[in-house]
This record gives sequence, structure tokens and C-alpha cells, in this order.
Amino acid sequence: MLPSAESLEGKPVPSVVFKTRPHDEWQDLRSEDLFKGKTVVVFALPGAYTPTCSSTHLPRFNELAPVLRDNGVDEIVCLAVNDAFVMNEWKQGQDADAITFIPDGNADFTREMGMLVDKRELGFGQRSWRYSMLVRDGVIEKMFIEAEGDGDPFEVSDADTMLAYINPEAEAPEPIVMFSRPGCPFCARAKAALAKHRLRYTDISQSQKINTGVLRAVSGRMTWPQVFIGGQLIGGADELESHLAERTAAA
Repeated sequence: MLPSAESLEGKPVPSVVFKTRPHDEWQDLRSEDLFKGKTVVVFALPGAYTPTCSSTHLPRFNELAPVLRDNGVDEIVCLAVNDAFVMNEWKQGQDADAITFIPDGNADFTREMGMLVDKRELGFGQRSWRYSMLVRDGVIEKMFIEAEGDGDPFEVSDADTMLAYINPEAEAPEPIVMFSRPGCPFCARAKAALAKHRLRYTDISQSQKINTGVLRAVSGRMTWPQVFIGGQLIGGADELESHLAERTAAA
């Protein structure tokens, strides 16, 4: 049986040594190095590359990383019972530079947390149960543990729930996508405007597959760039700058 959130809140995180490989060299990382004197959000999950972890859990924490940091979080940690090689490759494939990936290959941290579960029926061996927690200076302030049951429940350990706990008034940013063209001065202006407002975005650059025909089919326009925010077409550089100025004035 998993421990309750209440039984863990107010207690220090386990003191263990993680075997990491930053820059392709082995390095021992102690819990104290990771948590002491910092406010850290941890989200733990069953495994790298697994469907919910790769499509929802990790990407949303990565997307909300800037607003979490704006609300006092120093570091956002993804932890799984996987080795350093797997975690490093997963991070690279997920384009998740805003997240610190911690391999708990021997399950020392997960076991001490009481979150180690048997997944042998899936061929996984022992893995972490899905949870998230807010840790201040090495002490667990808040835990969100998924309810025990069949399958892989994902209801409370998500990034939005954590953000709402940290600051109920915080606004999660809308996803932003830009269709751009290399060497385009208007595209450069649009990127500069987004950077000025510290907004993360996905840049889809012109290629053989992303061409003017695709741009017109998606946006109804043929000029570059075209920026979408939260599923809404904003337009080119002029429209984007006006939109961001209006948002700033209304804030």
C-alpha cells in the first residue's frame, strides 16, 4: 500500500545518491545537492518513453516551467526508475531543457519515498508510482499522489494542479506556434516580440513539407510568419506586436 500524502508532508526527502551522466561523464548527485536551499517541484512517473509520461505529464511541466519559475520554483525535476542513459536520451527527444532529469536507476529514492510499485505484469519490473511534490529546502510541503488502482491513473500529479497549489491566481500560458521562413525579417521581428515578453513558442520553419501551400491551408494567408496562440490565428509580425501590446496593457 502506498503512503498517504499527509504522512509524507512535513518530512525531509530521502537522502540518497543519484548516478547521473551530465556531459557524458558519471557524476554522483546527492539529494542535498538537489534540494538544499531551493524550492523544487518533483514529478515522478513510471518510465521514460511511456505513453502518458511522454505525451502529457512531462510536456505540460516543460510548457509551464517559466510560469512555475515566475512563482518561486527554482528547479523542476523529472524522476523515474530508469538509468542515466535512458533519461538523457528521453530528455533530448522531448526538447525539455527546462526540466532536470534525475535517474533513480537503483530505485533508492523511490523506495525510501514508499512509492516503489511492482509492474512485472507489464515487464517493467519495479517502477515509481506517479506523483508530484513541492519541496522547500529539502522538506516536503505538498504531495499529489495518484489514487491506487488498475492501470496508470493520471488525475492529480499534473503540472496545472501543482501550479494552482503554488499560486491559484497564476495564469497558464497558451501554447504558441509560429510558421516562419529562414531569413525572413518579419519572422525575426515576431520572434523578438515573443522573446521580449518571455513567451515560449514552437517554431515550424519553411521546408519541402512546410511550404506556402501548407501555410495557406492552415492560416488562409501566404505571408510569413503566421503565429497561432491557443489555437487562434494572430497573424504576422504587426498583428503579433499589437496583440502582445494589448495583453500587456490589460494585465
